[in-house]
Amino acid sequence: MVTAKVWVLKKHFEGFPKSSDFDLKHIELPNLKDGELLLESVFLSVDPYMRIVESKNPDFTVGVFVVARSGWRTHFISDGKDLRALPPNWPESLPRSLALGTIGMPGLTAYFGLLEVCKMKSGETVLVNAAAGAVGSVVGQLAKIWGCKVVGCAGSDDKVAYLKKIGFDEAFNYKTVASLDEALRKASPDGYDCFFDNVGGEFTTVAINQMKTYGRIALCGAISQYNDSVPQKGPYVQMPMIFKELQMEGFIVSRWNNRWEEGLNTMLKWVMEGKVKCHEQVTEGFENMPAAFIGMLKGENLGKAVIKV
Repeated sequence: MVTAKVWVLKKHFEGFPKSSDFDLKHIELPNLKDGELLLESVFLSVDPYMRIVESKNPDFTVGVFVVARSGWRTHFISDGKDLRALPPNWPESLPRSLALGTIGMPGLTAYFGLLEVCKMKSGETVLVNAAAGAVGSVVGQLAKIWGCKVVGCAGSDDKVAYLKKIGFDEAFNYKTVASLDEALRKASPDGYDCFFDNVGGEFTTVAINQMKTYGRIALCGAISQYNDSVPQKGPYVQMPMIFKELQMEGFIVSRWNNRWEEGLNTMLKWVMEGKVKCHEQVTEGFENMPAAFIGMLKGENLGKAVIKV
């Protein structure tokens, strides 16, 4: 009998999450049935990264590393349908935690968001906010690979320095500029062809007014609004959208599940070739999961935040 540690939500967040909103429980798991597997967490993120420690499923052998969506827990039982194995050509020298970041869901969010939603072309100018995060940092690097000029913004000078280190053409700290409008205009006086939006709110309102005619906007996230206890109000975007003939599209990366292997293999290749650089912020200990989660929402991490169980 295996006892799993499991973080559960004690109550729904009221405004910004607090440690007291979470509760750590110990749950005894039943013995495996035919076709089931017992998995143990190695790294945890929004998606947990697992390895198989016992199996009665012929499709998965003991010791295989897989990615699954199972919540914040040290162990769980699966029938195998919710598991995705790492690419078979994954090098031993490459940290497997990257399957939660650049060579995983965040990296593929950047890949398909730019390729299929922004439909960017070589020579265009791409804007990305929350640019030092797990998705934004990959967006900028992919846009450079595809021959674009890239402008990014982040919330600290250290993050701005990191963006310049990984190849962003222009980067600024949105918390210290006197005017967001002026900072965006200075970074690209001619405006922006593509805008990869992770933030929403006021930033989006300002950026839309600096889009070029026929510009494309990919709505990936709205982190500025996730923890609002009172919904934000306007202003409204219809006028610039109409007169600049802009395209704005929200997306979730699972839309391209049928092309997941394509995206993973491309990202794996570019990471191994050094074209895409990865940065992880690893916190030790399953018990620190809520604190790491809250820190991520506060913008304390650079790159991908993961827990090493």
